[in-house]
Amino acid sequence: MKEITVEKLKVKIFDTREELGEISADDVSSKIRELLKDKEHINIVFAAAPSQNEFLASLRNRDLEWDRINAFHMDEYVGLDKDAPQLFGNFLKEKIFEQVPFRSVHYFDGLADDLEDECARYAGLLNRYPTDICILGIGENTHLAFCDPHVADFNDRKVVKVVDLDEKNRNQQVNDGMFETIDDVPTHALTLTIPALLKSEFTYTIVPGTAKADAIYHTLESEMQENYPSTILRTHPNGILYIDKDSASKLDV
Repeated sequence: MKEITVEKLKVKIFDTREELGEISADDVSSKIRELLKDKEHINIVFAAAPSQNEFLASLRNRDLEWDRINAFHMDEYVGLDKDAPQLFGNFLKEKIFEQVPFRSVHYFDGLADDLEDECARYAGLLNRYPTDICILGIGENTHLAFCDPHVADFNDRKVVKVVDLDEKNRNQQVNDGMFETIDDVPTHALTLTIPALLKSEFTYTIVPGTAKADAIYHTLESEMQENYPSTILRTHPNGILYIDKDSASKLDV
């Protein structure tokens, strides 16, 4: 493993995805135990994507006081059937939410009749249960959650909002094997905003794979701007980015 720091962001670089998943789960587990020494319950927001597979597989096998953790996810498609495997809630249900005995799990409803009401409902839960730990990924276009460059706002006053998804993001969902064609990918989603994500006391961002090499380069090397949403991670005082040799391949490290 190699470590560097870019502004405030600690970066850990691994040889393999498997090692990345194991060590990131070690770090998150240690932080959970530390927080639970002082708090009755803690709140964790999870990302849903194939990039999280190794981390989630490792984390769910840890001996933790899961019944003292409230779980959330950071985004969801609008309009998919409640049983659709592509739903991020269903992805996380399979990978971790139903694998360990959380105190509570809070899902988005992408079929809500009034999406603004659904945003307000979920924002209310996040205000009631302030995020202690946020587990993030980074999209191929550097999006965080579903905050693509054209809707990312570093000073967003909202906690949760409805967004339209850009073409690169929707193509990524096809490349990830979640949908057969781009026409199958929903055009809109619910998402936590950038400030809502960064309000978390601790952030752990997990980004393996060659497909993320450009995104990691921009995350660490480009000017901090909303055109590259993930650049804002460099401002978080308690953030760690986990990458492997593939996603780090365009860095001079």
